[in-house]
Amino acid sequence: MKRLGTFLGTPFGLALLACLGLAGWALWSAGAGDIASPVARQVRTSSVYAAPGYDLDQERAERILGNRRVVVALLEPEADMRAACGSVRGAANGNVVLFLSPDADGEKFDHYGCALLPDGDGEGFGKNFVAEMRIATGVGQFVDQPLEALKVVAVNYDQLVKSGTVPDGARAISPSLPRYLVAAAALSAVVVGSTGVYLMSLRAGRLAARRQRRRDAARDKRSALSANAAVLAQRIIDLDGRIPAPRRSDPAPERSRRGRIANRYRAIASDYAVLLRRIAEADARGENTNRDLASRVDELSRRCGQLEREIARSR
Repeated sequence: MKRLGTFLGTPFGLALLACLGLAGWALWSAGAGDIASPVARQVRTSSVYAAPGYDLDQERAERILGNRRVVVALLEPEADMRAACGSVRGAANGNVVLFLSPDADGEKFDHYGCALLPDGDGEGFGKNFVAEMRIATGVGQFVDQPLEALKVVAVNYDQLVKSGTVPDGARAISPSLPRYLVAAAALSAVVVGSTGVYLMSLRAGRLAARRQRRRDAARDKRSALSANAAVLAQRIIDLDGRIPAPRRSDPAPERSRRGRIANRYRAIASDYAVLLRRIAEADARGENTNRDLASRVDELSRRCGQLEREIARSR
């Protein structure tokens, strides 16, 4: 014992005692005392508890109560609800807790209100008493419909808030210190690990971004090329109806001029067909030849313009 006392008197021993005390307090604040009570374990982080045997959609039940400062525990028939109230004082502190248990006949709910609001033993005693009485109003008949019972509880709670019996505000489920420590440790590990990954992947990310920009630019150029080719096709179609056909009655120079215009139009149409085939082949192979194809489209557009002006002068 003397050696133990001497050891504990050293700075290392004092630090060990402090760590042990912190660990004990952390375990208690994390809910170590809830091990013996399944109700307390559940309501520490949830607003609804249902004993085995209830056919209850837990997620839907929690959505019904939302973030109100109210907890509902559906216990087995003829359960000791007063004892259950004492078991959840640490887990559901600051909330209005309602315990529901089917009676012996299974025809209605027996209920027990447990208001764990602040200052329950002082000036707030009367309000807590009213909350415990009013929170279960109209619930007893829904013994076979627990979700409907929860809806009634939500309405009753909102009325208590409007009347000022229960303080307004959402339920805050605060993580205990161990959860903060675990979160901090996990965050530190993530930061250290991700920093290395970030540094190694930064170059790869930049290269990928540049490749993506090049792909986007190529895609935009292909879209522009397709649009310009479509405009050129429409101009060629419009020219088709304006080409003057040679007539036997025309003088030789006029007939020759009309023939030249028709030949130039046929050459443009033929070159456009070749251009379309080249565009299709380039897209199929994924080649980036947009610059050459775009210049070819521009050239055909200029030829169409010259032909349009010549046709206009001939009229």
